[in-house]
Amino acid sequence: MAVTSTPPPAPPEVPELTIIAVHGNGGSKTRFQRAQPHMPHSIRFRAVTLPGFADMPRDPALQSLYDYANYLRQIILEETPPIVLLGHGVGASITLEYIQRFASTVNGIVLHSPVGVRAKQRFFARLMQIPVARNIAQHLFAAPYMRPILSRLLFSHPVPNEYLERFFHDYRSCDVFAQMFELITTAWFDALQPRQIPAVLLWGEREQRLSIEQMHVYQHLLPNNITRIVSNWDHFPMVEQPEQYAREVVRLARMMLEKAAAPTNGTAAIEVVTGRGNSFEIRID
Repeated sequence: MAVTSTPPPAPPEVPELTIIAVHGNGGSKTRFQRAQPHMPHSIRFRAVTLPGFADMPRDPALQSLYDYANYLRQIILEETPPIVLLGHGVGASITLEYIQRFASTVNGIVLHSPVGVRAKQRFFARLMQIPVARNIAQHLFAAPYMRPILSRLLFSHPVPNEYLERFFHDYRSCDVFAQMFELITTAWFDALQPRQIPAVLLWGEREQRLSIEQMHVYQHLLPNNITRIVSNWDHFPMVEQPEQYAREVVRLARMMLEKAAAPTNGTAAIEVVTGRGNSFEIRID
């Protein structure tokens, strides 16, 4: 009687690098849904939805940015290094808190339009200190009658209607929208300590919500940085220009890790793209 054997399963492919993406306030992993198909096959791209956002039940144990960072840590520990943590908006603020505590668990970070520097100066942030204003703002973002107006304000490029349905649904379902304004404060930001972790500071030149003028503060917090300003991006390029966004994030993540592996002279690399599409690099001692 012939004996047949089943060959052992092929070992899982080890990714070139793993990118964990964290959404902003009122969002979910859907924020990165349009960009994900454009990621190279060699990259493991995992977008997460934090508790209390979209359809994820709120976790009453999460009462501080440290708690959210610690929740994220459990996800990151499951992944294969090298790991790059990408945060957008409020997700970038949680990423900043993460590296205060758990920097050794990731190889680098990408902060895309982070929230936090001028909480007192920004009119919207000051307004959101009023509890009833937070509820009104969330209602307006979620209201169907506001959708045509908000779509024009938020997006300058065509976005499929089915995606917009989900985008605004996430705002309506978010149970921690107001909590984020309570946690991300000037006092929290002022207590952050500089970290030497490799970092990319990423902004769109057309960004209207979180000013590029804040960038120098983040450069001080993250001296080992690469700074990138993209001329045709606003606040949601992962939605409006998903293919370009995927390509740019992967390029910057690779550049950051290569720079970290190379001999260093203690300088920070700054790469800026002007409105004319030219690029240059400046070294800062």
